[in-house]
Amino acid sequence: MERTFNDTEVKKLIAEAIAPLVARIAKLETENTALKAEVARLKKNSSNSSKPPSSDIVKPPPPPAAGGDAKRKIGGQPGHVKHERAPFTPDQIDRIVRHDRPPYAGLVPLNQWAVLQQIDLAEKPCLVTEHRAQRFRDPATGRIVQAAWPREVEAAGLVGPRLTALIAYLKSVCHTSFSTIRKFCRDVLGATISRGQLAKALDKVSQALQGPHEELRALLPRQARLNVDETGHKNNGQPFWTWCLRAPLFTYFKIDESRGSQVLLELLGAEFNGLLGCDYFSAYRKYLDLSDVRIQFCLAHLIRDVKFLITLPDPVTAAYGQRVLSGLRRLFHVIHRRDQMVPARFQRALEQARDEILAVGKRAPKRNEAQNLADRFRLYGEAYFRFITTPGAAGKAEWGIDPTNNLAEQAIRFVVIDRYVTQGTRSQKGRNYCQRAWTAVATCTQQARSVYHFFGAALAAAFNGTPIPSLLPAAP
Repeated sequence: MERTFNDTEVKKLIAEAIAPLVARIAKLETENTALKAEVARLKKNSSNSSKPPSSDIVKPPPPPAAGGDAKRKIGGQPGHVKHERAPFTPDQIDRIVRHDRPPYAGLVPLNQWAVLQQIDLAEKPCLVTEHRAQRFRDPATGRIVQAAWPREVEAAGLVGPRLTALIAYLKSVCHTSFSTIRKFCRDVLGATISRGQLAKALDKVSQALQGPHEELRALLPRQARLNVDETGHKNNGQPFWTWCLRAPLFTYFKIDESRGSQVLLELLGAEFNGLLGCDYFSAYRKYLDLSDVRIQFCLAHLIRDVKFLITLPDPVTAAYGQRVLSGLRRLFHVIHRRDQMVPARFQRALEQARDEILAVGKRAPKRNEAQNLADRFRLYGEAYFRFITTPGAAGKAEWGIDPTNNLAEQAIRFVVIDRYVTQGTRSQKGRNYCQRAWTAVATCTQQARSVYHFFGAALAAAFNGTPIPSLLPAAP
């Protein structure tokens, strides 16, 4: 006899049958959400995180030209002023060659000349000098003595100051390996120099730069503003860190085993009274807690972190990120309209945009990623907007510090290139040379000075026993 079921029993049986399926679906949905979040994290790139552009595996195609216009042609654009190299002045010309044969007979010569200036290398680029010291015999003792070498000659040894400066330039500015420098010296200059001699030459450069490097270090705690960044460094396979501190007039590099706040305490001290521009890395936050420093956290890094929230699968978190990003866009809209407003109105608009961002940022939904950003606004929100309330020099309208940390990131970029090419250093001597040479290269570039000429001047002074020139610009 078949059993019949009433409606209640049927519903119960159906519920019992689908309960495992409902549970499985819920579990799969949770796993799917977690996997989407993990995929979003794995797909982080330079546009939504602090990762460098070189780490992007696949870069998005460039956006189409505005208005659907065709891509512009290579070279000078219509309306651009033509740029031409200025001709050499008479005191820069080494020789003049006249070509006075007429193209055909019957022409009357004029006292007018067409000019074509040409640069070339000397047939023998290197000057080889043999120094000879006379020997003498002391008739009283029979001892043989010789005339003293000039100090600068003995200090330089085989490689003179200009060639030593060129070797340092190739190594530090051109990121050239020892093997390539040897080939250049052999094939171009006609001089065979061993790797050991190259190492000795760079060590002399390092010693000559020690004083200027220490002079800049002593000035760091007295700077009104500094931008700071750090990047990895390999020393004999071990992890080190290259610290970059950029002031308005110079840039200082230090290679250290630590990436922690103690490096900042060592270089700047706990009483540093300037304004520090940096990213949100923990060492800077700890230094902020250990000292009275004022910090401008990088707005560009913040924007990338907010953009990452928008890529997450959770719509609530993404909507929160979109609100914060909209506020940041309004802030930069105000910044871009700076020239269209009087200073007082511009300042009020900046402060209003800042207050809106902080208010939106602190009102985050109860989601982990959103709350992490909200905590950042609660604890360090003001540190993202120091540039708004910090006056510029002499009361001028410009800010006391940039809202981004681009200055330090630009200064440290060539060090990153050097790391990729040379694979780091192998000793304390190598680290000393790198941090001193990089400091000289970045500072000379910052001041539009010739790095090669500074290397040469420093070496000439060191070989002659005279004061080493300063990396600071001369007073006007």
